[in-house]
Amino acid sequence: MISRSRPVTSCRPRLRPRASFARSSAVTRIRPRSGPRSPAGGRHDLPAGETYASLRFTMRSLLRLLATVVLVSSATPHAAAQSYPSGPISLVIPLAPGDATDVAGRTMAEELAKLLKVPVVPLNRPGAGMAIGTDSVVKAKKDGYTILLTPNAAVVSARILNPESVTYDPLKDLTPLGLTTRTPILVAVREDAPYRSFPEMIEFAKRNAGKVRVGTVGTGSVGHLNVEMINSLTGAGLTMVPFKGGAPGITALLGGHVEGGAFSLGSLSSHVKSGAVRGMVVSHSFPGFPDIPTLPRLGYRQNLLGVWAAFFAPAGVPADVTKTLVAAIEKVAKDPAVAAKLVSFGILQDYAPPEKLVAEIREEHRTVEELAKKAGLVK
Repeated sequence: MISRSRPVTSCRPRLRPRASFARSSAVTRIRPRSGPRSPAGGRHDLPAGETYASLRFTMRSLLRLLATVVLVSSATPHAAAQSYPSGPISLVIPLAPGDATDVAGRTMAEELAKLLKVPVVPLNRPGAGMAIGTDSVVKAKKDGYTILLTPNAAVVSARILNPESVTYDPLKDLTPLGLTTRTPILVAVREDAPYRSFPEMIEFAKRNAGKVRVGTVGTGSVGHLNVEMINSLTGAGLTMVPFKGGAPGITALLGGHVEGGAFSLGSLSSHVKSGAVRGMVVSHSFPGFPDIPTLPRLGYRQNLLGVWAAFFAPAGVPADVTKTLVAAIEKVAKDPAVAAKLVSFGILQDYAPPEKLVAEIREEHRTVEELAKKAGLVK
């Protein structure tokens, strides 16, 4: 008997009849029309009790939650610090334009802007012995977008000599970022003075009480304190004469109204070079004037006070922001090109990291307080 083979048919799966609309409902569990097959060849079903509507609701809720987490995370200080800086930085200088610290600040601001890739804008806020500008930084937002460049007077002598105008504690209310420059203070006399060196000037002053008058920029200034230091170390009895600024004091020196002056080397350098005045002693050795000694070179235990400038931020700035600023400031403060620009203004590049800056503030505070008491400036 001849067997007949069945015709070969395609192995298509039998389609199930679709339920009519009348038999379906909004909460009926359904199978997806397409999707990956299970190992057994079937399709994945939704978990028991789930519907597409509830699944869509769950996904929307999850996406909202993720978006919220991202927004909150980006608003945290740590995230902000990681993107710092993202905008202009205000550099407050608590002195009028043209001061040595202002000149140094503007020079360094240009280089900081290149490193940080954002504008660094110098803002002069003088007044109240530099307390106005300094206090504005103390009270600024703790985000690193307002920083301070100030001379030592604002964070050392101002608290001793003018406590009523200083409401801040520099070691508690400010974050030190680094000392960057020094402006040497020079004690000079007229070229026709009868003494040619510092030791000779001291001997003359001892023999001629009140005959060596030294001009300064004012009572309580660095120059004034240096006159008191010299008197304390030598017993010379120099007479301090206060002026309202360096220009009138130097004019008085050149005109013979005082025998000497204690002013910034930058303001006196041209007169030293011209031979109008002669340098007796300087707070820090300076290029171009190698023959003018410091007190330690002459055998004294102390050095004259100079003017230094340092960067600060408000206390409480995030650590990552502080680290960024310290690194940039150190690089600028050690840049030979910056040093060359500053030296032409009588300013020395002399970097000290935050920890050494704090130590110098404390040491200088002790020195100034002692000198101020001897001079009768404080009780």
